[in-house]
Amino acid sequence: MNSATANGTDVSRTKRLVILGAGLAGTMMANKLRKELDAERWEITIVDKDRDHYYQPGFLFIPFGIYEPDDVVRPKTDFLPDGVNVIWDEVQRVEPEENVVLLSNDRQLPYDVLIVATGTEPRPEETPGMKGDLWYKDIFDFYTFEGATALSKKLDQWEGGRLVISIAESIFKCPVAPLEFAFLADAYFTEKGMRDKVEILYVTPLPGAFTKPIATKFLSKLLEEKGVKVIPEFYLEHVDNDARKLVSYDEQEVPFDLLVTIPVNMGADFVGDSDMGDADDLNFVPTNKETLQAKQHQNVFVIGDATNVPTSKAGSVAHFMAEVLVQNVLDYVEGKPLSASFDGHANCFIETGFGKATLIDFNYDTEPLPGKYPAPFVGPMSLLKETRMNHMGKLAFKWIYWHMLLTGRELPVTNHMSFVGKQRPEEPPKPGTTNSAKRDGVTPVTARESESMEVVA
Repeated sequence: MNSATANGTDVSRTKRLVILGAGLAGTMMANKLRKELDAERWEITIVDKDRDHYYQPGFLFIPFGIYEPDDVVRPKTDFLPDGVNVIWDEVQRVEPEENVVLLSNDRQLPYDVLIVATGTEPRPEETPGMKGDLWYKDIFDFYTFEGATALSKKLDQWEGGRLVISIAESIFKCPVAPLEFAFLADAYFTEKGMRDKVEILYVTPLPGAFTKPIATKFLSKLLEEKGVKVIPEFYLEHVDNDARKLVSYDEQEVPFDLLVTIPVNMGADFVGDSDMGDADDLNFVPTNKETLQAKQHQNVFVIGDATNVPTSKAGSVAHFMAEVLVQNVLDYVEGKPLSASFDGHANCFIETGFGKATLIDFNYDTEPLPGKYPAPFVGPMSLLKETRMNHMGKLAFKWIYWHMLLTGRELPVTNHMSFVGKQRPEEPPKPGTTNSAKRDGVTPVTARESESMEVVA
């Protein structure tokens, strides 16, 4: 008797689901899928080269003494569920035509379904001069545990000068973190009584502080109020260690005394070494932005920072993706059409210093708007507004991360972006009409509009 499903897989034997990467995205998928897949029919294996799990949003707080290094690291095994095999090894390449992952020493790991969750990492060596003589002396990153802890020691003893925050590429994880660093640096040096001794510059390849107009206007105003100068459209070519300056491709120069860099971010090397489709130079896997299925291989799915989908590389995105991906993996193994669709939903707290923060919420089609989150009209979080409640939400997220996100528990927020409670910028009224619903220069998104907008999105 032929026991093949509609997608052509043989169900007469135990199937193998392999997850590459035991960071946030991979760990969530292991926890969620172990609950959903029949353990007698499906063996789940997760592969990672590192045994420590880092709470990466906490790296931002280490340089300013808000978190200690021990606050952001725990063993990965604390969060992986029973019934999942764990292999501590490095992926050399994937052979998708053969349904095999090759580990070190050419060890073969066959799979029926593969989930790529290997994220992205800073590659300072991609920029000439960045890892030169001044590396971890006067040039630092804070996107790694080592960089954040080294920068903490530097800031504690630094006597002032020109602090330059430089973004090397436009695609990097947690796109608001450099802004947060600028805001926290302003507060840090103010509270130390030396803000007048520090000039802060924000150097970016973007045309402004952020990628979307409404949020850019709001964030640019905050930077201006805090005395942070923005240098836009600066495409970094190299770092001159001897002259202590950044040099762009069009030969602009920005001198520095202390450089805090957001280096080029790249996906895992094995992606570029494997036939994963037309992967770009940054090693991100070509992925269907709605189904999260790899574009050239039906039994390969991608989640989190490893994808090339056009949304932020952030923990919230991985969380919202996970809900969609679980359903689509279940559909696939049952031979059904993929039924769940990811809308690009992302939200991010943005620390603004002095015990306040703001919050943005957006997706593929809609930029961040003012309003309330997560409950319409009541919040308690405020969008595109500085509040102490947002700051408390940012700090509370660490507990949620360790105890709920990683373990795959449900959160009381929808994975699809809701428009209810948000406000759109005021449009000029048509001749002969009035806009009685206008409040504070914005117009509420009505329930009827919300429904129609969600259909479009």
